[in-house]
Amino acid sequence: MSDFSSKTVIITGASRGIGAATARHFASLGANVVLAARTAKDIDEIASELGENALAVTCDVSDAEQVENLINTTVDRFGTIDVLINNAGVIDPVERLSESSIDAWGRLIDINVKGVYYAIRYALPIMKTQGGGTIITIGSGAGTSALEGWSHYCTSKAAVHHLNACLHNEEAENGIRALVLSPGTVATEMQTVIAASGVNPVSQIPWDDHIPADWAARALGWMATTDADDWLGKVVSLREAGIRARVGLT
Repeated sequence: MSDFSSKTVIITGASRGIGAATARHFASLGANVVLAARTAKDIDEIASELGENALAVTCDVSDAEQVENLINTTVDRFGTIDVLINNAGVIDPVERLSESSIDAWGRLIDINVKGVYYAIRYALPIMKTQGGGTIITIGSGAGTSALEGWSHYCTSKAAVHHLNACLHNEEAENGIRALVLSPGTVATEMQTVIAASGVNPVSQIPWDDHIPADWAARALGWMATTDADDWLGKVVSLREAGIRARVGLT
């Protein structure tokens, strides 16, 4: 995998799961790592573990001002933003449409869709000024599948898949690399929420069948390199054997 020394990577939703694993992975590649999440304690602990090239910034991605602060704080500390990973996302509560909470449905869209837009919106001017950068968003097979109880989540992932394509169409000529990772089912806290719901077939998947968060982190590391340029503007599915082989996963 490439050396990311002197490169700066922002990861939202970095307090646990894919986000925390990704922060550790990029740090191991030499990157400056900015961990963003709503819970300060968790990201502070990870940043302390990773050392002086890691920075924790408390940020609720559903709040545009907090996202703008995240971007500005990163530039103030490290000077550039080379990779932005839009990982923050939620799935709960799992509810059928007829019984769904209007407030909770909207809150998920605020995080999963508007939070991604805010980060892209504020990072783009920085990346374009410096001559380019990579923006990767965590998508899902739910973006192309209708699943019971997941109307909010399926809608949000379909939205960010299209947002990624729009970003590529508008900014590829300016050196912006835009990709989506669809990791499949990952052994994280989100899967415990899904399993507890007992709704739709995903909740019945045995825990041992979920991939480790580190696999997603390693895929993101690969996607941040030019070796993944064939997938610019597209969705990279970690379910595909060919992608796993390209990343070096077995």
